[in-house]
Amino acid sequence: MMSEKEPLFSSKNLKLLTNPLNENNPITVQVLGICSALAVTVKLQPAVVLAISVMVVMAFSNVIISLLRNTIPSRIRIIVQLVVIASLVILVDQVLKAFVYDVSKQLSVFVGLIITNCIIMGRLEAFALGNKPWPSLLDGIGNAAGYGGILVIVAFFRELLGSGTVWGFKVVPEAFYELGYFNNGLMILPPMALVVVGIIIWVQRSRNKDLIESN
Repeated sequence: MMSEKEPLFSSKNLKLLTNPLNENNPITVQVLGICSALAVTVKLQPAVVLAISVMVVMAFSNVIISLLRNTIPSRIRIIVQLVVIASLVILVDQVLKAFVYDVSKQLSVFVGLIITNCIIMGRLEAFALGNKPWPSLLDGIGNAAGYGGILVIVAFFRELLGSGTVWGFKVVPEAFYELGYFNNGLMILPPMALVVVGIIIWVQRSRNKDLIESN
């Protein structure tokens, strides 16, 4: 008698999407991908574009490695993973240059550095090599969303408080400046990204005591 297939969006599969958003967030819990949080979060637009780029690369690389998992020799698996990631990053980089060239220039080398993003390599090693394509796809999307969500939050506050804009549009009324308000120049400096991430970690752990106990 054939066993029933597991639903595509079973509770187990849904956890692959939701856990990285909070309980197992790549940045705030696993403390990975911090470099890009410092580098591309001065403005919101580059942060969103990088987050989407990472999601595309992570999702497709997870699926590809999952499909090849039974044919990749263990001794060269890291090389194969890097080739897959690098190929996807090149495609993403060319798309960005074709459609959002100005943002691509702002991101500079950080698109290329997706190749060495430890979150992507970690998910390929820890999940895609041992699971089927569909769960691997969800795992890639979930972890990329958790990573990208933190980038977007950090970039939003750094741009708002540091430049008085959101997505390049001025949102702080001119009347505020006339009353003596000044943009906080410290917010556009790289160390402030760590401060904002630290505040997010503090808020997250103060609301979820299990994270403190697990660490």
